[in-house]
Amino acid sequence: MTAACVDAAACYHCGHPAPESSRWSAVVDGAARAMCCPGCAAAAEAIADAGLSGYYGQRTAFAAPAAADADADLGRLRAYDDAVDAGDAVFTVEGIRCAACVWLIERRVAALAGVTEALLNVATERLRVRWDPAACRASDILAALRTIGYTAYPLDAQRQAARLDRERKTLFRRLFVAGLSMMQVMMYAFPVYLATEGTMDADMRALMNWSALLLTVPAVGYAAWPFLVGAWGDVRRGVAGMDVPVAMGIVVAFGASAAAVVRGQGEVYFDSITMFVFLLLGSRYLELDARRRAARALDGLQRATPATALRMADWPSARATDLVAAEHLVPGDVVLVAPGEAVPADGHILEGDTEIDLALLTGESRTRGMGPGDALPGGAVNVAQAIVVRMTSGARDSTLALLVRLVERAGQNKPALALWADRVGAWFVLALLALTGIVFAGWQVVDPARAWPAAIAVLVVSCPCALSLATPTALAAATDRLLRRGALAVKPHVLETLGRATHVVFDKTGTLTDGHPTLSSTTTFGGASPRMALQLAAALEAGSAHPLARAIRDAAGPPLLSAGSRHHTLGQGVEGEIGGRRYRLGNASFVAAIAGGAAPSGPAGGATVVWLGSAMGWTARFDLVDALRPEARAIVAGLRASGKTALLLSGDDDGPVREAAAQLGIDHALGNQRPEDKLSVVRALQAEGAVVAMVGDGINDAAVLSGADVSFAMGRGAQLAQLHADCVLLGDGLAPLAAALDTAASTLRVIRQNLGWAMLYNATAIPAAASGLLNPWLSGAGMAASSALVVLNALRLRR
Repeated sequence: MTAACVDAAACYHCGHPAPESSRWSAVVDGAARAMCCPGCAAAAEAIADAGLSGYYGQRTAFAAPAAADADADLGRLRAYDDAVDAGDAVFTVEGIRCAACVWLIERRVAALAGVTEALLNVATERLRVRWDPAACRASDILAALRTIGYTAYPLDAQRQAARLDRERKTLFRRLFVAGLSMMQVMMYAFPVYLATEGTMDADMRALMNWSALLLTVPAVGYAAWPFLVGAWGDVRRGVAGMDVPVAMGIVVAFGASAAAVVRGQGEVYFDSITMFVFLLLGSRYLELDARRRAARALDGLQRATPATALRMADWPSARATDLVAAEHLVPGDVVLVAPGEAVPADGHILEGDTEIDLALLTGESRTRGMGPGDALPGGAVNVAQAIVVRMTSGARDSTLALLVRLVERAGQNKPALALWADRVGAWFVLALLALTGIVFAGWQVVDPARAWPAAIAVLVVSCPCALSLATPTALAAATDRLLRRGALAVKPHVLETLGRATHVVFDKTGTLTDGHPTLSSTTTFGGASPRMALQLAAALEAGSAHPLARAIRDAAGPPLLSAGSRHHTLGQGVEGEIGGRRYRLGNASFVAAIAGGAAPSGPAGGATVVWLGSAMGWTARFDLVDALRPEARAIVAGLRASGKTALLLSGDDDGPVREAAAQLGIDHALGNQRPEDKLSVVRALQAEGAVVAMVGDGINDAAVLSGADVSFAMGRGAQLAQLHADCVLLGDGLAPLAAALDTAASTLRVIRQNLGWAMLYNATAIPAAASGLLNPWLSGAGMAASSALVVLNALRLRR
């Protein structure tokens, strides 16, 4: 909606009546704009003063009327400062009308001093804000939103769930009233349809019609109210929304039918109206159910976080516990996790053997046996016996907390297919309204008695709703299915881009392999002992999260040395100073730059080789073996069967990389690839017209994950923090990738079916209605059935 669409007699901010004599106004884009009240004037001035006047040019709906007492409420808002976590909180925002509201809210909050991040999920109406508590408070955020016309409060899951439940119940009541009206009206319509010449007198026919009129009033005045209100809002904004032809069909058909009853002559369409409203509300109820099921994933994740924990302050000298808030736990705390309870934050087991349920985090249906030394993600459920766990993160930084943030971020934007469908739907509505006028005028010339029925049939039979529902309903159902199978789509385009992908690029270590390499042999040079060589390497790799680094540290045992001035070179290795001498640990070319000469030769035997050297020469060679994931071969075979090309790009030596590729059936493999080399390969493929999907472990692959058309990060522990990926594979393996590939193919197929059906139906039904072959009764049934068919077809993706 542009500024030109705003009625000069309406409030520029909310659209409510603002007569020329109004004493309230605000300057927006250099012009004085009429306002209906001081609240809207203050909101408009706040938006303009913040440099956000572009909101008015982008919006497609008026804002909600703004409260005039935002400053007076500031004292009351201060009470929320102690009710939320300082520095990181989620707020529920009311009054969101369109995408421009999202743009405005995010930028207004981000402009506050101390705010580092503001992300609004339009589907859930939840705003996540991170800020510096020393520079900003929760009340400042709430007050800033009120100044631009939005009411917000700290997220209350029960309050929001109750509101959503009220919406569902209201929709069901409307559906029930429409269904009851439809059945009753049909009881009076069928005798009229079945009556032959002379079998029903005029008084009886009039009684039937008056009864049908009275029974239709609840369907139009109550059940169809959302369509009427939506259409009126679209008309006031100058927007061709999907509700416009629906509401016009209902109003025109009801008006013509009521006039015919009063006059005592003419056709009535009460049965068509009630059936149309009932079936259309039914399809909307199915769509709402699909979106609610997809949104439950976030609620399930949030409920999985325990509010309290049993902290063992004096463990191991004493086993006494004290009940503390889970959010107050810090790394190093020791907690007791009883059977049936969730782990409050990331940690590792100190004591006890048990079975762990990771279904919520990874989609795995089977429990996993774990014992001392095993790492546990926050949110995992202990199902067997009590265990003692040492925290390695706080509750806010746990795997589960990060998953919640990722899920919230996943709803930020619409995918391209949905945006395309919205644009097509808008143009379709405009063309439909023009065609309706032409049909009415044409029949007025040919046969005036058929003009109204034909025009109503065209309005009612068309199905722009099927076009608009075809994509978002399918994507909502598919996203729900993906999350249940262990893949979290962070970006909206994941499914459609993966479905079009021509090449899938894999990293090796931690991606195609299980990520748990072990040291198979150590070869030393220049008189160094294997034990000393391992200690040197472990000192250089201290603190690294790379699987190869962990394998070397595990083989070295307790650390005896420490390295200073360490410097990591991505994809190459690490350099540091130990005992006054500089060492390098990494691939052959990286170490050769300091050790001099070529690396000592020796058979790789399929192992990954890590070299250690200094200015004194080559020190040691470490051969590490990492088993291929058992599911990797089947996934590569599936890619080839679907016509996609698999590639392997790894920083490991070329020999082991090619051997792994041969075992998996990958024809294209390159070793010794630095991150920039991998990115160059991906860009070269894209330049040739390829659509590239990248799968990596997220440690050294940030650049290539960002550069690919769609990317997947392995989701173990800290690797979830690699937010460069479009999708996170939550399980400890590639099984979620197989689910994503299968779901992407199914989703594109269903979307094509839905769009194809919607176009074919409209191309057939609209000409039939315009030519008078369809009466309004059949038109209403066809339109509503078309919408329901699209929704039901999309819901198949949940299975």
